[in-house]
Amino acid sequence: MAEVYTVKVEEARLETDEKPSAGPVYRCIYARDGLMELPSHFESPSDFFRDTTKRCPSNPMLGRRQKTDLKAGPYEWMTYQEAYDASIRIGSAMKSRGVNPGDRCGIYGSNCPEWILAMEACNSYAVTYVPLYDTLGPNAVEFIINHAEVSMAFVQDSKIPSVLSCLGRCSNLKTIVSFGNVLTGEKKEAEELGVSCFSWEEFLQLGDLDSDIPLKKKTDICTIMYTSGTTGEPKGVIIKNEAFMAQVLSIDQMLELTDKAGTEDDVYFSFLPLAHVYDQIMETYWVYKGSSIGFWQGDVRFLMEDVQVLKPTIFCGVPRIYDRVYASIKSKISSTGALRSTLFQYAYSYKLGYMEKGLPQDRAAPLFDKLVFDKIKQALGGRVRLLLSGAAPLARHVEEFLRVTFGATMLQGYGLTESCGGCLTAISNVFSMMGTIGVPTTTIEARLESVPEMGYDALSTEARGEICLRGNTLFSGYHKRQDLTEEVLVDGWFHTGDIGEWQPNGAMKIIDRKKNIFKLSQGEYVAVENIENKYLQCPLITSIWVYGNSFESFLVAVVVPERKALEDWAVKNNYTDDFKSVYENPKARKYILDELNSTGQKHQLRGFEMLKAVHLEPIPFDMERDLITPTFKLKRPQLLKHYKDCIDQLYKEAKA
Repeated sequence: MAEVYTVKVEEARLETDEKPSAGPVYRCIYARDGLMELPSHFESPSDFFRDTTKRCPSNPMLGRRQKTDLKAGPYEWMTYQEAYDASIRIGSAMKSRGVNPGDRCGIYGSNCPEWILAMEACNSYAVTYVPLYDTLGPNAVEFIINHAEVSMAFVQDSKIPSVLSCLGRCSNLKTIVSFGNVLTGEKKEAEELGVSCFSWEEFLQLGDLDSDIPLKKKTDICTIMYTSGTTGEPKGVIIKNEAFMAQVLSIDQMLELTDKAGTEDDVYFSFLPLAHVYDQIMETYWVYKGSSIGFWQGDVRFLMEDVQVLKPTIFCGVPRIYDRVYASIKSKISSTGALRSTLFQYAYSYKLGYMEKGLPQDRAAPLFDKLVFDKIKQALGGRVRLLLSGAAPLARHVEEFLRVTFGATMLQGYGLTESCGGCLTAISNVFSMMGTIGVPTTTIEARLESVPEMGYDALSTEARGEICLRGNTLFSGYHKRQDLTEEVLVDGWFHTGDIGEWQPNGAMKIIDRKKNIFKLSQGEYVAVENIENKYLQCPLITSIWVYGNSFESFLVAVVVPERKALEDWAVKNNYTDDFKSVYENPKARKYILDELNSTGQKHQLRGFEMLKAVHLEPIPFDMERDLITPTFKLKRPQLLKHYKDCIDQLYKEAKA
């Protein structure tokens, strides 16, 4: 393998009874002499906030659009000094309510200045913050409050009723603070259950700027962040201050070495959920650099309008958003007429050709950037210099389009909550990294381990296997789940469950998933075995294989129907053709699909877990075709290979 952007630092041939199964250990070239260590003077993420406030107190930090007569106006800003003072007051008020260092405080709501201020108050007073969110299932908020023993929670106004509904079963929760106001009835309902409920302004008045701020240690737990479990309860990922801070500083180091680090002039658009580590790390980075953070209104209908008003320089998105931007621009280009479309295509091919030869995007075709592509850049406000994508794979054609047309650096990365966000990232202006997740960051080492049952050999010339990580930005275990921690943390190596393949230039490409969990394009995890078990309770089928392409937002399936059920349907619908053709009948397929989704609804499957299309298979899955194991477990890679044409057709039909 050509070691261009990674360096081999260790031969990690993990011995088994049969043969070595682990490939070499690699670092990126910028960490060839050792992983980046956290500087000794940093103890807590609050140090970033404090130092930036001292450096540029009057810089705008947190902005939002104020609404008048139901219409949003321009962005209004809180300075770093104002935000810092507010966070100290909030921390002081928390202390007055008996919340001490090491206690847990929940934060529940959409992105807004109050979310950041609550997080910074927790950091300043050594309180562990716990994001609360309901996308993990209907009872997730209640489960997290109890499992993490949350004693206090900051809650968005509209979310207060859902917290009140479970308050009687959450004995640890004693204080609720609204992001805004509290209705009299809500306050009374909470007080009847022994819980104090404050508006934001009321709570601020409980604190003062002269309160003693506790000492913090880098080994303190910064946050416990819950993520979806395989089939059951959410898992609480423990992230310490040292890992969180090292991740922020690694971003700065990578940008400084390969592109351009953040500055006080940068403006970041906040809309990805702050309940996830991805956006928390990014926003903390821009706070560290003294940049401005503008929040969306929380309504996807006005997202692009917010972008146009804010005009950010940094846009951090997920494939679902970039897919929409791409589709919208392509549609507008198609409607401009043949001459302009031809000119665009010529400019596109011209610039693409030079980028493929190695020229950075800003020097590949500067004239066309000004004459042709400048209008495209206006789709995200006109000032974006850095586009970041994560959470799920970005389609290659979309990534190429963004790289060519936006006049901005486009970086795709890979990370997990357990790796404190991004652990591999593409390097700026290295066009050959397109379609990959890049190289390890400067705090991480990576290796592959063979997965023989799936046919992946980490020591073969193709170098394929499970991605394993070691370094300074890994989590410290799952809260109260040592059993799960020991499953994935073995000898200091975190086993991600994702199957990767080293590329000739040293970048990593995701090619599969070891366990039967995958992500759809919007970043939602799908625990496929759990879903299949629920669909199997439909009496009309005997077997089902559910599939989700990571570039798509929905699921499809190959189903083996119960023969008699299909025969009964044929008789009832006067279908007298050859019985084999019943399986291909669109009405029969719709009948089975509707019954399956009805079963899914009965078993409380979420919207993205519902099926959009099915293929009916008359022959049961069998060992002769290598589709199941001797114990009748589905062999998913083989099923995908066998039914690939059917799957492609199902996606086409569903989208049509």
